[in-house]
Amino acid sequence: MNLPSYFLADLPPEAELTAGLITEACQTLKRNGQQFLEGRATEGIIRVLDRLGRDWLAADFPFRQTVLREGPAAMGFSAEVLAAGLDQFFQQWTAENFEALLRQELGHVQRLDDFLHNDHESHLARSAMALGPRLLAHIAPGNVPAPALMEMALGLLARSAQFVKCASGQSLVPRMFAHSLYEADHKLGACLEVAAWPGGAESLESALFAEADCIVATGSDETLAAIRRKLPAATRFIGHGERVSFGYVTREALEGKADAVVERAAADVTAWNQRGCLSPHVIYVEDSGGGGGEEFAKLLAEKLEALEKIHPRGTLSAGDAAAIATRRAFYEVRAAHSPETKMWASRESTAWTVILENDPRFQISCQNRFIYVKTVPDLTQALQGAELVREHTSTVGLACLPAQTSELARRLARWGAKRICPLGRMQHPPLGWRHDGRPPLGDLVTWIDWEKR
Repeated sequence: MNLPSYFLADLPPEAELTAGLITEACQTLKRNGQQFLEGRATEGIIRVLDRLGRDWLAADFPFRQTVLREGPAAMGFSAEVLAAGLDQFFQQWTAENFEALLRQELGHVQRLDDFLHNDHESHLARSAMALGPRLLAHIAPGNVPAPALMEMALGLLARSAQFVKCASGQSLVPRMFAHSLYEADHKLGACLEVAAWPGGAESLESALFAEADCIVATGSDETLAAIRRKLPAATRFIGHGERVSFGYVTREALEGKADAVVERAAADVTAWNQRGCLSPHVIYVEDSGGGGGEEFAKLLAEKLEALEKIHPRGTLSAGDAAAIATRRAFYEVRAAHSPETKMWASRESTAWTVILENDPRFQISCQNRFIYVKTVPDLTQALQGAELVREHTSTVGLACLPAQTSELARRLARWGAKRICPLGRMQHPPLGWRHDGRPPLGDLVTWIDWEKR
């Protein structure tokens, strides 16, 4: 697909990015934002996003086809994994869902358009509107593409010109999305820039940080701390650090329904190849010694093997493949000497691995369909095992009876989980999901109150 060079990420690999080029791009974005965004109504922006959602779901959409064709080599996901991830993500992009998001975050769909009031504010002769930052800069994650696309949509709703900085070699999906936006609406597309460079390029980062009013960054805790130190005092910073997730399965959920529960667990392990912060590292399974945990692990291994045939993982880097091989070798030795450890693994490949242990201590997976199954007597034991990652836990996927859901959800919420969802939906949050327990759009805006008397 021959695309015009609208964005810095379109430049050939040999092209050199300079601080001056970044500064010029940011200043152009600000001018374009003032000209093309300030007068746009929320309703019109939602229509564009709704259209893009439908376009990206269409099998013949050129930008989707480019991602599916070039993505496996560029990102390590198979075309099947990419297609499933795009479908799950863009199915959420409807006008109805975006309107619901605005009501959730701001109380009114037009709160970014004008001063408005609710019933209480009306009695007090008050109204308020919300404004987004003039220039919003995103430091996009390199593991999965969906978060960057969602941040771009939020920036459009906030009427912010946006600069999206991708990890080196990871700009394909944001770049294709930017081109699809430009094709759908040239003026909105002109308020977006996409670039990629290796982390630690001090001069480029300094140029970007000097121009942006708000930085949204996703990365390791060390990366976020380094970015925060470099920002001017007045710059708003929203950081999303390292997070882990796990599943929890009650014994009652498995009674007569084990196959369905295992299928949902396998969906969470294979979605985006388990690379996202919402993917499970561990699945805790209640087992009082009757062998339910081992049966679950065995069925999960069989399901992962079946999925590999129709939904293959894709090719890993040498380093990622070596990490899986090394971890497998460790557990192969442990399983040979302890009846409390068992391992199931794909033959002649690193496609998938299931480790069963009675030790409830949380284990960080090496991802790429490497999953721990931990047997526990109850939720108390599971949470004790996960205590070390309590402050870094994002999502818990639940498989339980309906009558158990409310009590388990309350306990998990009080323990520290920021999101609780059915097993099988972990990597597919709703549009209005509050990342890290924070309001996704509300964190971006500044409120202006108007007191009329």
